[in-house]
Amino acid sequence: MTVWKPIAGAAALVAALSMSLGAQQGPTFKSGTQVVSIFATVTDPQKRLVPNLTQDDFQVFDNDKPQPVVYFDNSNRPINVVVMLDTSGSMTLTIDLLKQAAEQFLLRLLPEDKGRVGAFNDKIQFNARWSSDRDQMITDAKNLDFGNGTRLWDAAAASLDELKTIEGRKVILLFTDGDDTESRTRLGAVLDRARAEEVMIYAIGLESKFMGTTTKPDGGLRKIAEETGGGYFELKRATDLAPTFSKVAQELHSQYVIGFAPTALDNKVHKLAVKMKQPGMTAQARRSYLAAGDKMSVSGK
Repeated sequence: MTVWKPIAGAAALVAALSMSLGAQQGPTFKSGTQVVSIFATVTDPQKRLVPNLTQDDFQVFDNDKPQPVVYFDNSNRPINVVVMLDTSGSMTLTIDLLKQAAEQFLLRLLPEDKGRVGAFNDKIQFNARWSSDRDQMITDAKNLDFGNGTRLWDAAAASLDELKTIEGRKVILLFTDGDDTESRTRLGAVLDRARAEEVMIYAIGLESKFMGTTTKPDGGLRKIAEETGGGYFELKRATDLAPTFSKVAQELHSQYVIGFAPTALDNKVHKLAVKMKQPGMTAQARRSYLAAGDKMSVSGK
């Protein structure tokens, strides 16, 4: 296991979208067309995933202005995922259930997916390398160490560092049962980086009872998940961990990718919204993007 240490200074922004749409089979664009990609999860009123939708079912808004959809695909896209787990002292009684839950997620990764497994407490650890070997990742999850303290946002920043040089779709699955207690990194800094670096964050929080005290998961988990297009799940029972981790894997492999051509590259943060034309359906997608030229994929001939 390697131990991550904070590095002073702002991290360099990656210079491409999490998915290079131009490299995928799709529509033909005019030379130099720049495309913003959005991964969306669609559910019905019963919170069930909705498959087999078409481009015409979606509406995209950039700063509240409707945008034509110029790219659409509902095929399965490989993911690069960091599974980052809280192994602080409050998790002592439920750590076995957490490791079993992580195993359920890792078992559902597809052959093209790659992952790394990490843990955080008063230190931050990762397994040795990126891998598509599910058995190896499961072994890594079983060997995670304990510690004191909860460096939640430092762990999220370290996960972003691990994804920085990775090409393709980038995801962090973050679990904790309490508030951040020792991080140098703040939530806002992690959110800014995740937006600029095109990383989707899923978050799972567990209400915990430890030494007579009941703690709720950090309130920032919901914010960062919703802003980056990932789901947020807050649990009261540790027995719900395994089905929730499995649900995250199912969602990640059931998402639509939508692209639109931005009308202004002003280096500002733009508000994004994806809406469904069919009543009762809800789209979960990132809520903002950085309108910078080096953040867009360039497609066409």
